[in-house]
Amino acid sequence: MPTTAHHTDDLEIREPRQERTRRAWARVLDAGVALVEEGGYEAFTIAALCERAQVAPRALYDRTTNKDALFLAVYEHGISRVTADEEPFRDPDRWQGMPADELITAAVTQLTTLFRQHAAFLKPVLLLSGAHPEVLRRGRAHVHALADTFTALLLNVRDRITHPHPEEAARQCFATVFSACVVRTAHGSDFATEAVDHDTFTAHLALTACRGLLATAPGA
Repeated sequence: MPTTAHHTDDLEIREPRQERTRRAWARVLDAGVALVEEGGYEAFTIAALCERAQVAPRALYDRTTNKDALFLAVYEHGISRVTADEEPFRDPDRWQGMPADELITAAVTQLTTLFRQHAAFLKPVLLLSGAHPEVLRRGRAHVHALADTFTALLLNVRDRITHPHPEEAARQCFATVFSACVVRTAHGSDFATEAVDHDTFTAHLALTACRGLLATAPGA
């Protein structure tokens, strides 16, 4: 497992220019995500990648000679799928006119669902981040951006938030929900508490969020 930081130039990918090589590179990225989902970083080998994508090693070495750069390209490809499913957080029409408790509950549900949908990819990435400085750095940047988006959404009901500093409370709410999702995804539903199904897990988090922000329970 990699632990050494690389120079930025070492991690650059030479993007393909021709249609044929772009299609091959797309297969490589899709294959890489599948390998990570199925077997984690340990399954990510040049041989496995070539076999899965049905390309010769040259298709990889034309892009870079660094395996870690290849992995990070695959990481970005996988994260782009996660980011695409974060779009509902940024859709104002989706949240327009919602009562405060409903909005908070829906936001928490959206976040837990995001983790469930992408658990196969996120689990190995989360476990790897402790030993891979570049994955940790990129992951932190992505999480901070999501925290900003989630916080801005909750602040649509700032007039109902009872904390004297609504933005601080909204950010802490994100941190609480996000951390619970990370533990559940990386280590299993029974790691920190008795195992519960996804809906129960989400309901507990939504109740915690509503009580923390509104000093009440949903529907009270």
